[in-house]
Amino acid sequence: MSDQARPRRSPAGVERRRDPDRTKERILDAALVEFGEHGFAGARISAIARRAGANQQLISYYFDGKAGLHRALLERWRHVSAGLSRPEAPLDEVVAAFTDVGESQRHWVRLLIWQALSGEREEGDTDYRRAMVDDLRRRQENGEVAGDLDPAYLQLVLFGAALAPTLLAGFAEDFTGLPADSPEFRDTYREQLKRVIGHLSGER
Repeated sequence: MSDQARPRRSPAGVERRRDPDRTKERILDAALVEFGEHGFAGARISAIARRAGANQQLISYYFDGKAGLHRALLERWRHVSAGLSRPEAPLDEVVAAFTDVGESQRHWVRLLIWQALSGEREEGDTDYRRAMVDDLRRRQENGEVAGDLDPAYLQLVLFGAALAPTLLAGFAEDFTGLPADSPEFRDTYREQLKRVIGHLSGER
């Protein structure tokens, strides 16, 4: 029987008595690694269960299988992203925060890249991404971004810049002579991003 086709059954005995929220978080943590390394098609529920130290039945019970688990993981990313996209924070700090997550939690970047390569969208993805553009548009109205820049295309550029050190680590090292995971590269990259974003207002 495939991972997706397993019946959804209530976990028994000790598993029912465990803290369900903590168990769900453990499963999501394990799923992030598995989906990040193998994508949706290559990920295996059995591997996630082993990594989480949980019975496979729990994944069906809590998340209704592989697709539901993947949706829950992407929803978790939206919550992480919302915490980084603070409206009151300067734009350079927001981009730096996304860059930091890409460096410290690389499986998030891999998960997003797998999703992008598949061409598939989960429910709510479009609204979530358009909200990011709306935030840039608000910043533009407040003078933080020059009026001749298109917020939608600028969002694409900034998102790519935040992911670049993780996604293009080899290129980064060849371009700069520094390993992309070194403190020297990270500090310089953040400083350079800050300077680039500082020019977006059109002020010198």
